[in-house]
Amino acid sequence: MTIGTEHEYSINDANFRVCSVSDEILHEACGSYQSDIPFGNVILSKELQKTVIEFIPYSPTDNICDLELQLLSGMNRFNHFFGSRYKLLGLGMHPTAHLDDICVWNRDDLEIYEAYNKLFNLRQHGWLNIQSLQINLSYTTEYNLVEQYNKIRSLLPYLIAITASSPMVEGKMTGVCDNRLLYYRDNQKEIPTICDQIIPRKIKSMFDYLSGQEAIYNGLRSRGADILCEEWVNSSGLIIRPSRHCLEIKALDEQECIHSDMAVCAFLCSLMRYPSLDHLEDDHEVLLDMTEKAIRGGTSPLRIELEDLLEKAWSCATDDEKVYFPVIGDRIINGSIAERTMRREDEDISAILNDMAESLRTNIPYDSEE
Repeated sequence: MTIGTEHEYSINDANFRVCSVSDEILHEACGSYQSDIPFGNVILSKELQKTVIEFIPYSPTDNICDLELQLLSGMNRFNHFFGSRYKLLGLGMHPTAHLDDICVWNRDDLEIYEAYNKLFNLRQHGWLNIQSLQINLSYTTEYNLVEQYNKIRSLLPYLIAITASSPMVEGKMTGVCDNRLLYYRDNQKEIPTICDQIIPRKIKSMFDYLSGQEAIYNGLRSRGADILCEEWVNSSGLIIRPSRHCLEIKALDEQECIHSDMAVCAFLCSLMRYPSLDHLEDDHEVLLDMTEKAIRGGTSPLRIELEDLLEKAWSCATDDEKVYFPVIGDRIINGSIAERTMRREDEDISAILNDMAESLRTNIPYDSEE
């Protein structure tokens, strides 16, 4: 199974004010206003918001350590060229940014963004202030695809719990661990089948999935948005990308550093090898309820189940993957990044942001107990 990832980071000045300069960074790196460019061992790419830049490993791989090395090389290269001017910050949302601080990408793809804006209004946090860790897993046969898809959809609430890292909106703690998903879940409410409340329905075949896609396309066509009728328009927490022969997980908050992202990947890949996860819930309504608990409370509401999954994952992990398991074990026992951040509610926000930026720069997972 080949794995690839996509990592979104906000671009900040020294005081963690977001900077709408992704186009200028890409221009400086390659000499023209491109949407994505090779940058050493990664691809740098634009996002909808010009305050975010995306890092994509140049080559998908079946080895998590290799994936981390590609990303770390790209991050070090970025910091060498741009680190004196900009600080990058992970997490599922920028903790202090206001919508007026954020500009939309305006170099290309304008007709796509205009169609989205006409239907859904892009000037909301569910569009302009979200940062996700996307994990792409390859599939081979249709049987393999269906098996992986249904297993991952049942794992989504647990992965959401572990990765929750957006407890703060516009400088205020909200009491919710994953605000990104709260906004993301409703950002296309005018056509609810697009997101389907984050957790997709169980499928029996590729035909099942494509039938759901067609329902989405029909909703878009009825509103004159034919331009959006592409496989990527599906915004559920898990989608299929037939053109890439992969499953794409979209429900996860970006973490504080690359090593923590890779820990999530190692945990997932190990669980995918476990021969029988029959105890996993597959009822849609129950999974939605579990997801709500994960969004609100992070790992704490699902700790017992997560500990069981960690034990199962360990039994199927490679030696390389086991290197990352302490991060997952720590998140299960001591809480997600969101839960840890919420414990610092009485501290100055700048201290928290400095700690998170330092974790990303050094690639050392955040430890609130230090």
